[in-house]
Amino acid sequence: MRAWRVLLGLMLVVLVGGSASAEVVIISVDSTSLRFTPSEVTITEGDEVRFFWSGQALAHNAVADDGFFSTGEPERAVDHTVEFPVGTNGTYGFVCEPHESVGMVGTIIVEPAPPVEAEEAPPEDPVETPLNAGASMVLGLLLACLVAKKESIA
Repeated sequence: MRAWRVLLGLMLVVLVGGSASAEVVIISVDSTSLRFTPSEVTITEGDEVRFFWSGQALAHNAVADDGFFSTGEPERAVDHTVEFPVGTNGTYGFVCEPHESVGMVGTIIVEPAPPVEAEEAPPEDPVETPLNAGASMVLGLLLACLVAKKESIA
């Protein structure tokens, strides 16, 4: 019984894992040059950007120019993920507020998600209704009568 549960669990993991999943891009900081690393990333709608740094001598944050995201107050350790769902394509500039004046800025380019292709529906079998069945039967009988009449005349 336990083997079946394990097998079922593995199948669920494969099925769920087989679906489209978001990519996660990590942006950290380079405190020696006061820069984001990388300073520019390109992702697709549905992906995520994770701002992650720890043990920094100086406190940093990442704030979008348009207010779309913010990692909060400047800190020496940050672990903040921003999701970019479908409909958020565009270019997002962001800054480290304490170090913007020395060029600690970055850009996230979000490209549109590829269109989802609709599955083609299989052709439908004709539905046999009482009217269809009755009409077919009547036509068949008429045809049989005509053939029988021609044979009796000949």
